[in-house]
Amino acid sequence: MDKVPVILNPSAHSEKGKNSATEIRAMSGRIELIETSDIREVKEIARDIARRGGPALAVAGGDGTINAVISGLAGSETSLGIFPIGTMNLFARELKLPKKNLHGCWQVIEAGVTRKVDLFGVNDGIFVQVAGVGMDARIIEKTTWESKKKYGVLSYLMSALSVAGSEAPRLRVIPEGSEPLEGAFVLIGNGALYGRAFKMFRNASNDDGMLEVLVFEKQSRIDVIRYLLAVTMGRVEKASGVSYVRARALRVESDSEVPVQVDGELAGHTPVEFFALDHGLNVFVPAGQASRGTGSSV
Repeated sequence: MDKVPVILNPSAHSEKGKNSATEIRAMSGRIELIETSDIREVKEIARDIARRGGPALAVAGGDGTINAVISGLAGSETSLGIFPIGTMNLFARELKLPKKNLHGCWQVIEAGVTRKVDLFGVNDGIFVQVAGVGMDARIIEKTTWESKKKYGVLSYLMSALSVAGSEAPRLRVIPEGSEPLEGAFVLIGNGALYGRAFKMFRNASNDDGMLEVLVFEKQSRIDVIRYLLAVTMGRVEKASGVSYVRARALRVESDSEVPVQVDGELAGHTPVEFFALDHGLNVFVPAGQASRGTGSSV
């Protein structure tokens, strides 16, 4: 049977990455583990496998490493398998992959069931799950690797407390087919999930070619708490001070440079454009998550 290449960036996860490498190697003789500490090489390896028409490629990492692999696979028919070993594992949770169970994720890949999900361009990059302009990008900017290693997901909360209440930029959001909007920060979803436990984009589907766009008017601590309460109640898009639109493409502008994040990684500054790509991504998923009529053989 064919080998399945698995890309792992161990430097991104220190000792955890090394332990994961040992566990993944021991799962099957079909696994060909490729370790690299260079995120640019991650993209190039994925791109090379796609060029050669490889039927499958897997990645062991968090959302940032997964995004890099997806960038290399974009436009190809190579199916992607995921071993989530990052801090958030947002895309893996969106796909309902087994949690904290790498062997279960390998079983998903071996079963060969795939789903086609949308990909969106962002300037010269790609995102598959979530993007943000303003506040959440600043939170990522302020959260160091040392803090994540020591405090885990709490490190993001600590950064959020320092960012909330700071002077907010004014963003101009121009969605395709809708009137322009203004606000302090913007969240953009291809999938429904955001952060560790929030179903932020309740109407989102990652196979309908549309983005869910939330524009938040203010970012004082009181306003942010109010927005979070609305999220927990399942009605953030209806909350006061929040504008909601669906769009296939949009542009975000500002008078000064404002940071942008895609799939949990910083991706430059405004102005920024988001747009649907014509070719989606094949991903291995549990049988219950497959699109009708899809499947692959590995």
